[in-house]
Amino acid sequence: MSLISKNIVKLKEEFVKFYDGNSHVQEILPIKKTEFLPIDDEHLSLLHKFLENNPIYYNSFESKIFGIMCRVFEGDLNQFWINSIKHDTSYAPFYPTWMLSAYALALESKNNGFLELIDIGSGDGRIAFCGEVVGLHSNSIEIDESLCSLQENILQNMVGNFTIINEDATKIDYKTMKLVKPVFFIGGLPENGELLAESIIKNILKLPKLEKNSCFALTGTHAERTFAKNQSDFGWGMTTKKFNLKIIEMLDLPTYWTMEQPFNTPYIFTNYS
Repeated sequence: MSLISKNIVKLKEEFVKFYDGNSHVQEILPIKKTEFLPIDDEHLSLLHKFLENNPIYYNSFESKIFGIMCRVFEGDLNQFWINSIKHDTSYAPFYPTWMLSAYALALESKNNGFLELIDIGSGDGRIAFCGEVVGLHSNSIEIDESLCSLQENILQNMVGNFTIINEDATKIDYKTMKLVKPVFFIGGLPENGELLAESIIKNILKLPKLEKNSCFALTGTHAERTFAKNQSDFGWGMTTKKFNLKIIEMLDLPTYWTMEQPFNTPYIFTNYS
């Protein structure tokens, strides 16, 4: 795991110790580049602007965490969470990763040589946005029209927009995107995201030019599944075996749903072997 990813986890652990607010969602972003989190100042500025323009967040304040001056963002997901589950083909409700986690995922994708990032079930578009920030061509695919409108509103005053596609990701003809070396981020934990993930993986592996050049980034879990024989697959063992995928990397990062937990969320990068 990269130094940035490890230190994001340490920052989260320290933040949880002192935070005494009652907001539904909390985010933290360093204000400036530090040796502890060597994120480019220009990139940090863009991450701040994304959250400042995001109506999920209703308050922010400065606080020193782990000796680093940060901005804490507080917000509420309820309106967007309800909208995200109203579709018959919605495989998972909208739960955001941390902005810092989204950045770490995009940066690791760039460092591994991928050229395009496709965020499926993209929510407010933060992973796709971070892809653009680090220099990847990004597509955001989201079935819920209100979440797509949210993304459009966030991007109104931003530079370097990603492509927003308001469609069912399982029905898209990916040949038309002219992808070369893409990484697909597929939303949903193993218990509720398998149908979506397996449909996307099957469609991509049918395309000769993408079969060997694509990476599938899956949101894993540390929770044990009653029928799982091996937890080293983070809940995705049946899917990786079915499509002959191998895990090439894992990043353990904070998400909305692990804020109060001692563990984080494992993101596994897989490809066809």
